[in-house]
Order: sequence, then structure tokens, then C-alpha cells
Amino acid sequence: MIGGKMSGDKLERILNDHASSGWQVKAITAVEVKGRIGPGGVEGVLVTFERPRN
Repeated sequence: MIGGKMSGDKLERILNDHASSGWQVKAITAVEVKGRIGPGGVEGVLVTFERPRN
């Protein structure tokens, strides 16, 4: 989980960091995460990675 605001540049850095460790993006899905306190939620993305088992 990564908190805070997510700019395109920040997302790109995160994806590249994971790629350098052998991870590949399998899916990117838009989601709304419900707040823990009170109504409302936060829009975000769910990124699913995969890599071969060693």
C-alpha cells in the first residue's frame, strides 16, 4: 500500500522500481476506497503485479 497523493511521475517511479526487481504489471484498476471514519471515499488505482517463482 502506498499512501498520499499519486502523480503520474510518482506512479511511473514505483512501477519502474518494481520492474527492476522482476515484477510485471498484470492489471491496473480504478477503485474507490471507502473511508475509515465517516462517509465518502478516495479514488485511486489498484495495481496488480506478477513475477515468476524462483
